[in-house]
Amino acid sequence: MRGAGCTWNDIVDRDLDRAVERTRSRPIPSGQVSVGQAALFLVLQALIGFAVLITFNGFTVALGIASLAIVVVYPFMKRITYWPQIVLGLAFSWGALMGWAGAFGRLDPAPLLLYAGSISWVIGYDTIYAHQDREDDALIGIKSTALLFGARTKPMLALFYGLAVILIGLAGFFAGAGVVFALGLAAFAAHLAWQIARLDIGDPDNCLAVFKSDRDAGLILFAGLVLDAALRRLS
Repeated sequence: MRGAGCTWNDIVDRDLDRAVERTRSRPIPSGQVSVGQAALFLVLQALIGFAVLITFNGFTVALGIASLAIVVVYPFMKRITYWPQIVLGLAFSWGALMGWAGAFGRLDPAPLLLYAGSISWVIGYDTIYAHQDREDDALIGIKSTALLFGARTKPMLALFYGLAVILIGLAGFFAGAGVVFALGLAAFAAHLAWQIARLDIGDPDNCLAVFKSDRDAGLILFAGLVLDAALRRLS
């Protein structure tokens, strides 16, 4: 469904992408893929996602369908608000709710805190990503937190990354996670701090490299979660 959301975003943003140097070579604006072909691919991805979704309980099915509203409106947010990263976070982080609902058929404080923490993380790393296109975006009227924060980007990243660590840590506490999770969370926090220290918002290549390193941050956090759960199961 993330792929379907990205396809939808590329369909809606095709004219904007043609005006941005970094994105004009994407399949739709470059003419490699037609809008009709992209729409067919979108439907195919959505059908596969739906086939998976209906294997879960009724609460999870309803929750999954509810996420579509956020996915649909996201591409339009950059046209009307400097905070499209919040809506992206709402969409990208939905899995925090889906996983818990799929296992327990309800939502509790732990997944809600994880969801909020993930949204804060997304706001941070997508701000870094948006700095690649800051000048082009300003010229064509695209809004983002990169333009809003400007020279204040690093302290704002510290704020949102700090919130992410606190909220994800609280989620782990409410879910009964132990010391190994705490160690993984500390390593995750250190990685985010390293990102802020390394970031140069005036260098698009640096912004892309720092953004991509969030894959490693996620793997660190995931490893802490898995190892903590495995050790608690064995004890």
